[in-house]
Amino acid sequence: MKIIIIGAGLGGLTAASALLDRGFDVTVLEQAAQLKEIGAGVQLSSNATGVLYRLGLGPALEKIASEPAGKRVRLWNTGQSWPLFDLGAISRERFGYPYFTLHRADLHTVLADGVRQRNPNAIRLGVKVERHEQHGDGRVTVHGANGDSWTADLVIGADGVHSRTREALFGPDAPRFSGIMAWRGVIRAADLPAHMREPYGSNWVGPGAHVIQYPLRGGELVNFVGAVEGGGWEVESWSERGTHEECLADFAGWHEDVQAMIRAIEVPYKWALMVREPMPQWSKGSVTLLGDACHPTLPFLAQGAGMALEDGYILARALAQYGGDLPDALRRYEAARHERTARIVRGSAANAERFHNPALAHAEGAAAYVTREWSEERVKERYEWLFQYDVDAVPL
Repeated sequence: MKIIIIGAGLGGLTAASALLDRGFDVTVLEQAAQLKEIGAGVQLSSNATGVLYRLGLGPALEKIASEPAGKRVRLWNTGQSWPLFDLGAISRERFGYPYFTLHRADLHTVLADGVRQRNPNAIRLGVKVERHEQHGDGRVTVHGANGDSWTADLVIGADGVHSRTREALFGPDAPRFSGIMAWRGVIRAADLPAHMREPYGSNWVGPGAHVIQYPLRGGELVNFVGAVEGGGWEVESWSERGTHEECLADFAGWHEDVQAMIRAIEVPYKWALMVREPMPQWSKGSVTLLGDACHPTLPFLAQGAGMALEDGYILARALAQYGGDLPDALRRYEAARHERTARIVRGSAANAERFHNPALAHAEGAAAYVTREWSEERVKERYEWLFQYDVDAVPL
């Protein structure tokens, strides 16, 4: 079976390796002239790292990842800290695989290297896909802007939140502004005070906003994400630059540790967080979708990348087992993934309200709220079902 994957992001590259391992003929078309990821961090819990270890990428990941000792909840204005019952800290013991925080560019490099080790010619760069057409015999032809074309038995749209493949299949989507915009940036740990270089992640919570920080590259870098309620910025892009002054203004009155991180960000980027309802269908004919192309989510469960990795692996399983009947294989892929991804989309939206609760405005109310909402019982309820997911055991 010849398979074209549109997009060499995290999900597309994972799918490529999983499909190549199962003997498929895979070509990945990527519009960028060179493979690179914008500077940002990514969290991978055991459900996601388990995919990568199964693909033989664990040793390479361990060289470039951070494995935080734990997490803390910190109050926005006083800096008061509560130890967070952290399922990630006992991830290997409990779920069989580690919890990693990584620079997206490092993860992307590991995934691309994995594909090229399997087939040095699988990734085609500088290919902007203009359109695809499905033929009566079930095959699909993909046309590039430069006039080149490729014909395959299956096309996988792994082309992200603004997926042109999705639009061609189902028409324009209808995102709505969540009411939250986010700042993100990467910080050299050496530019921060010593107490902020400890190998812990922190969830800073406050009324109407929150900040996430965690280590990257074994503690060499720190990732910063700051989410703020309010309008004024509704551009859904990962590459829009803001200014340090704008970001500081959004977190005026917050603790000095937060201010120090903002001042130390190399380049502060800002993006609007949009909400989309889970799609009822991902496939049409011999074309299907994965990752952000079919279930983009708010980043408040830290599962967006993990979902794309899981999609790629499960899709490869379905095609290997049922590929003789492609419509049946795609139905089984969707059925295995729909409920989980929809639950994550909705759970991420619920977490935004939890992180921004008005009870966090004052220390008195915050102590009771944090103790309740981040108790061992509540944390297990919100996260354990995520982490214990096994991509080899999921029935198809």
